[in-house]
Parts: sequence; C-alpha cells; structure tokens
Amino acid sequence: QVQLVESGGGLVQAGGSLRLSCAASGRSFSSYVMGWFRQAPGKEREFVAAISWSGGSTYSADSVKGRFTISRDSAANTVYLQMNSLKPEDTAVYYCAARRTISITTFWRTAEVNYWGQGTQVTVSS
Repeated sequence: QVQLVESGGGLVQAGGSLRLSCAASGRSFSSYVMGWFRQAPGKEREFVAAISWSGGSTYSADSVKGRFTISRDSAANTVYLQMNSLKPEDTAVYYCAARRTISITTFWRTAEVNYWGQGTQVTVSS
C-alpha cells in the first residue's frame, strides 16, 4: 500500500521558517516526480514545488521562489520542503504528491498526480 506521510506543519509568525517532511513507502518511486501542493480555505489546490527522484532537478512556483527549497533523501524515501520568510498568504494545508512522469515542469497538473498525502496544516500569523 502506497503511503505519503507529511509532518512538520504548525503555527509560525510571519518571517519565520518551517520544514515539512514527506515519508514515502509502499513502492519504488524511482520513476516518480515528488512534490508539494497547498490549498488555502476557499481556494483551489495549487502547485508549490517539485523534485525529480533520482536526478535532483527542481521546479517551483513563482510565488515561493527564493523562499522555499525542495530537497530529497532518496535513501530514506523522504522529500523535504524548507520554507523561509513565511508570509500570512502561505497559510494552507500542504500536501505531498507523487506522479509517474519524466516531466517535472508539468507536475503542477493536479489531475495527473498518482498519489497524495493526507496533508499538514501550516499557519502563518501576521
């Protein structure tokens, strides 16, 4: 059974930092792009960042460039999202995702994601 389990969310003041983790299990993810999406109340789920499982290529949304960094530990089957300089508008439920694809730049297509985590809440206070 495939599982993506997120952790690391919480409440932080604006300007602060958090690191999210996503532990993947249940299958080999060597052909999968992994990444993060987020969904704020009343809004659609949106792409945040993605990383190729073996090559280390990354791709991120313009809204988080320069502030968020995605990384992975392939040996541990874990993907991370380091979030710095957090803003109140970053408040959302953050979801880990996996998609079998070689195209990292199309990872934003939510309908094509194969697996989702349960989500972790990030709240940034002003």
